[in-house]
Amino acid sequence: MPDVVTFGEAMIRLSPPSFRRIEQATTLEMAVGGAELNVAVGVSRLGMTSSWVSCLPRNPLGRMVRNKAREHGVGIDSIRWADDGRMGLYFVEYGSSPRASAVLYDRAGSCMSLLGGEEFDWDEILRTARLFHTTGITPALGTGCSAEVRRAMEAAHRRGLTITYDLNYRARLWTEEQARIVQEPLMEYVDVLITTEEDTRRVFGIEGSDYRDVAKRLADRYGFRAITITLRTDSSVLRNGWTAIAYSDGAFFDDRTYDIELVDRLGGGDAYAAGFIFGFLTNGVVSGVRHGNALSSLKQSSWSDFSWATAEEVEGVMKTASTRIAR
Repeated sequence: MPDVVTFGEAMIRLSPPSFRRIEQATTLEMAVGGAELNVAVGVSRLGMTSSWVSCLPRNPLGRMVRNKAREHGVGIDSIRWADDGRMGLYFVEYGSSPRASAVLYDRAGSCMSLLGGEEFDWDEILRTARLFHTTGITPALGTGCSAEVRRAMEAAHRRGLTITYDLNYRARLWTEEQARIVQEPLMEYVDVLITTEEDTRRVFGIEGSDYRDVAKRLADRYGFRAITITLRTDSSVLRNGWTAIAYSDGAFFDDRTYDIELVDRLGGGDAYAAGFIFGFLTNGVVSGVRHGNALSSLKQSSWSDFSWATAEEVEGVMKTASTRIAR
């Protein structure tokens, strides 16, 4: 039975190879991605059991997503199969300075967005879990998804689970005002908030003198057990610095900054969430930040939304910054 349960939508990702633009493309590479599934995969690859709750269309695209989740050891028993609606798609153009990478979504009318509410037996799904995770993308998909997020959180809270929530604001899904109205009432159930300075400002209107001040203001307003903020610096499209901090019980915890030669930054925040969840459940906040940073840096050095790193690679990166060939 799963240690970690996640809830959210997955999509099919289509990417032109060799840094081509969509208009140039004659072929597209296919992959699967989605914030909460990415987290479930990352947790599973680090050695914990995970389950992903979602809705998929009863067609080959839905089966493709299910198969990819199962390939990584993610539990799929709570997937709801739908005869109505479609699989969401998104297209990724990979950039190189000065042209930034770009994402084009084609997800309207997905079967996940058509959920009507009260679709899942959350008490049964969460019966043996230790932690429930979702993101701000899921309630943005529609009123049914928003209702399911609340029902899931209420059930997790009743059962004494840790609840983690990645704010993950998406301007193409809803406005800042809509995001605030829907999500603020959910914060009473959240134990650990994963966010960025920008998302915090846009959704909650919270700003500070720096990211540490932002974390303290979040804790003061909502009473979270922990807040963790990811920090990215862009020296170029293909070279970034990556780190994070956490704030808990009046103390700050930080970690080294990783210098990343980017192959694919998409899913980097989800990999951080997966690593943080793994570290937090095994050894607390400090371990969460260190595992999150390491897993995210490794994920961003390989292609696809999923993290393909192993637990041994994560431990190795945390111990040394060596890039010598492993023989």
